[in-house]
Amino acid sequence: MSIRNGFADAIGNTPLIRLNKLSEETGCEILGKAEFMNPGGSVKDRAARAIIDDAERSGRLKPGGTVVEGTAGNTGIGIAHVCNTRGYRCVIVMPDNQSNEKYQMLETLGAEVLRVKTVPYADPNHYQKVAQRLAAELPDAVWANQFDNTANRDAHEQTTGPEIWQQTGGRIDAFVAATGTGGTLGGISRHLKRQLNDRGRKVHVTLADPQGSALYHWLRHGELKATGPGSITEGIGIARVTANLEGSPIDDALHVTDIECVRMVYRLLREEGLFLGSTSGVNVAAAVQIAKRLGPGHTIVTILCDGGAKYQSRLFNRKWLAEKDLLDAAGFGPSVGQPALQAATVTSIPRLGGDYPQRLRA
Repeated sequence: MSIRNGFADAIGNTPLIRLNKLSEETGCEILGKAEFMNPGGSVKDRAARAIIDDAERSGRLKPGGTVVEGTAGNTGIGIAHVCNTRGYRCVIVMPDNQSNEKYQMLETLGAEVLRVKTVPYADPNHYQKVAQRLAAELPDAVWANQFDNTANRDAHEQTTGPEIWQQTGGRIDAFVAATGTGGTLGGISRHLKRQLNDRGRKVHVTLADPQGSALYHWLRHGELKATGPGSITEGIGIARVTANLEGSPIDDALHVTDIECVRMVYRLLREEGLFLGSTSGVNVAAAVQIAKRLGPGHTIVTILCDGGAKYQSRLFNRKWLAEKDLLDAAGFGPSVGQPALQAATVTSIPRLGGDYPQRLRA
């Protein structure tokens, strides 16, 4: 029996899941790193633990102190969990355009949540800058600074990347992931690029970028410029190069539209039984594109970032999807689906241990 020592020790060592339908379609092995199985529910648990560990080691975070962070949700959730286990106050600053479930979860965890207006990064009232000022004003407080604190990237270079390499036995041709802070992609790419796979080649690393983000154009053309309108995705897509992303060995970028993202989220739900968020949809859609480019016989790994429960009021809400013109992408078009079932009436109920089946009349 393997026993983990509390919440923080339970983070990591998540399984790789073969996406069967997509693997069969492409002739490739498409594997998802099941980061939604971390105890706080997302890949961001790794960054949260690493950032707090680093602040403790450096002496910046004292017993009974405060951790302040600006976040779209998942890093804040991970930080709130770790703060609870270690006795720290947790203050979270979030933009006001995130799903209600994230705010509610953070408040349930005991975090103090400040919602601020969604503004561009250059604005002094951007949520990250508000968090930085708050941390400077509060006594015994540290700013987690997930975007530019390279403890985030180091966590993935030291844990997630080696786990992927070990789990595939070096049989990996490509890795692809979206990025917000740059920590996951930056750290994993640094580890994988130091290896030679079973073909004697380096792993090809691709950034999957949602519409409205500037990183696709930056990687392809060296200039930060948004591609398409803003996206429905939360926590990924950015208009600057963070310290975590800077200098990371990335070979290419793919642009993924909201239609492609939503279509894949619902395919994962209906065909693979995986209830996941929008970033996972972007990641897997990009993995399929890469599989088609490489051809059969290759292995592509991506990240299944978090579960879908935090997005029920949006991504899994038909009214919201209709407002975004995404009903068809989700498979709710007029010609899709089965006719509604009528209520059934039980005509005979068997005794315990009696004969089955029971008869139902529609």
